[in-house]
Amino acid sequence: MNNKLDWNDYRVALQIADAGSLSKAAQQAGSSHPTMFRRINAVEEKLGVRLFERFRSGYRPTAAGEEVVAVARRIAELTNETERRMAGRDLRPTGLVRVATTDSLMFALLAPEIARLRQSEPGVTLEFIVSNEISNLSLREADIAIRPVSTPDPHLIGRKLGVIRQAIYAQRGFDAGKRDKKQLQSLPWLGPSPSMAYSQLQAWMKKRGYDQACVCTMDSVLGLYAAVRAGMGLSVLPTYLAEPDEGLERLGAHVNEVAVDLWLLTHPDLRSTARVRAVLDHLGGSGLIKARLDD
Repeated sequence: MNNKLDWNDYRVALQIADAGSLSKAAQQAGSSHPTMFRRINAVEEKLGVRLFERFRSGYRPTAAGEEVVAVARRIAELTNETERRMAGRDLRPTGLVRVATTDSLMFALLAPEIARLRQSEPGVTLEFIVSNEISNLSLREADIAIRPVSTPDPHLIGRKLGVIRQAIYAQRGFDAGKRDKKQLQSLPWLGPSPSMAYSQLQAWMKKRGYDQACVCTMDSVLGLYAAVRAGMGLSVLPTYLAEPDEGLERLGAHVNEVAVDLWLLTHPDLRSTARVRAVLDHLGGSGLIKARLDD
């Protein structure tokens, strides 16, 4: 029996360890739960040891599993570093660039700029990863990230595009007579779900008691925006998204406690890659993005 592991074996162990469950690992790998189950069982059969303890809450590495995952992580880092360095030698603005961002930024800020970028750089093919999860640039999940973040990871480089300002919005005419803070507590609220990495807004709502009036939560800012437009209740929304909508009404001043910087980030090894540089320069120099953030 061949009990030697190849990179695919190490990778499946790493994917499960990072995801914490088979279903999430399969989803992130673009595979299926049964396939991922068969693959990890085959790896364990090769080694003759159990790599993961199976719990109802997910998969947890055994001592042997932790060793295999540690080796897999070192291999992944070396492989990705090599790929980044090779990509950095490309002098032509052609090829694929993967960009990670959020649904609301894609909808309200980036789409027009992407159209202009395609006209100016026809040789660049763009793949967008639209998610509210933070992609790992060091593992090449994306080449560029456009994310709201207070402090970027120190191993990344980039520039601040501006500040995302936020305010309370409601459908125009929605309970127009109730406006002070105490009365707002009696109105239905919409907020971020616990699975959404939005601790600033969650803390702000809890501090004011609005979390107790929450009738619906979502893991998407664009989803909250749609719900406010439908008249379901009040929510804190980015001004770049809600302010241009004449069907919405802003209640009061900006909520400064949840303002956050918007960053354009990449890995240092990719900054000299022509196709990545072309995208960075275009989006980083966009006057439209800055103007919409400053509204």
